[in-house]
Amino acid sequence: MTIGYRKHQSNQYDKIFKENIEAVISSIMQNVLEITALTVEELPDDIQHTKERKPDVLKKVTDDKGSTFILQIEFQVADEPKMVYRMAEYFIMLERKYNLPVRQFVIFLGINNPKMPTRLDSDRMKFSFLLITLSKLDYHIFLKSNKPEEIVLGILANFEGEKPENALKQIISRIKETTEGELSLNRYFNQLRILAQLRNLELNLKNAMESIAAYIKEERDVLYLRGQQRTEERIVRNLLSKMSLTFEQIADITGVTVDFVKGVQQQVSGK
Repeated sequence: MTIGYRKHQSNQYDKIFKENIEAVISSIMQNVLEITALTVEELPDDIQHTKERKPDVLKKVTDDKGSTFILQIEFQVADEPKMVYRMAEYFIMLERKYNLPVRQFVIFLGINNPKMPTRLDSDRMKFSFLLITLSKLDYHIFLKSNKPEEIVLGILANFEGEKPENALKQIISRIKETTEGELSLNRYFNQLRILAQLRNLELNLKNAMESIAAYIKEERDVLYLRGQQRTEERIVRNLLSKMSLTFEQIADITGVTVDFVKGVQQQVSGK
């Protein structure tokens, strides 16, 4: 896997979380971070002093215990061994800028147990942050939500012994139950398909989608579930033939993987 491909994949995951974060942040605070917020204030996400940093989530929170603090959350796909230094930099800049206590969380999205250090313990500095592994959380936490942006995250959680295809069928059904309009439904299904790559669940998701299509009565939804790949192939073919774009650019525009684009290119060229 090339560095460029890994970067593109990471950008796809980042895009999903940026699109969904405002809809799910209150629930993540309550159910994952165990913070009951009474007030939440949006803060500028650029922290500039000697260098610029952009946290994934940055809020001023007052909780039910009367504590007011700066909340920072980072969503991390890679098991980054230098993450503790990045979080320490954030901590110093945030505390200096806002003069408030800072609570920091890294939510790890990968499938394996992360090994990144969470503590610095030197003669002159002691620092730590809290690391939460999403794959250890019960997927029912997300399944119970009434927000499709949150239900989508269930694919990254722990299926608790449930067969993957059965768990995915539940997630798909809940997304449909909580979504209005075909465009929105397609958007969340596409996010689900991208996130499935983080868990190597692409085939399970395909089978779950095909299986559940039999129980969806609306014709447009059946056409979506069964015809999505043909539609994507047609769009990718047009972009390949009519525009001078790289595989990565086409993948980003259409929301498919680079490998998918390369596969269509091979079909077009007859190789």
